[in-house]
Amino acid sequence: MTANEAKEAKEEGEADLPGAMNVNEPRLWINNGWTARVIKNEDGEGWAVEMIKDGEAEPALVGPWTMGRDKKNPKPLDTSAFNTLVKTASEVLRRHEQQLYAQYHKSVTVDAPSGRIKVTLDIIPDEYDPHALLGACDDFGEQLAQVRVSPGFKLNMSSASAWIDNDFRRPSP
Repeated sequence: MTANEAKEAKEEGEADLPGAMNVNEPRLWINNGWTARVIKNEDGEGWAVEMIKDGEAEPALVGPWTMGRDKKNPKPLDTSAFNTLVKTASEVLRRHEQQLYAQYHKSVTVDAPSGRIKVTLDIIPDEYDPHALLGACDDFGEQLAQVRVSPGFKLNMSSASAWIDNDFRRPSP
């Protein structure tokens, strides 16, 4: 199967056909949900490789690619290089997902007179109704309170303690 046939099959949803998604060409590999494509480096001389996960519009990874022996053409892709690129691109995506999760979910633990209280802030970045949920749980995971707050609410030890001291009333904006 040529690269164009594989691309057309991919676009038409024929991925369940045996071998429909496996292309092993010197500058294009499609396998296991990933596409590796060797491209001309836009930033200057030489070549680059881009890794695109199936279903994604943008590459997960773009990096420099080695020149071949003739110092003019790119080194051909091979199994070892493709597997390394898949591993690296997967790690990039995993770290990005972790970073997004950390950006939208924060927590602090406060020592209160009633015991340790975990205060959480979960930001919901809705296009039409962005907001956040400020919550509190005891050491046993029992929810003590939950209120809706602005997505810009700053959760830290001071704001969490103030919320607890104010009997979990909704903080003023």
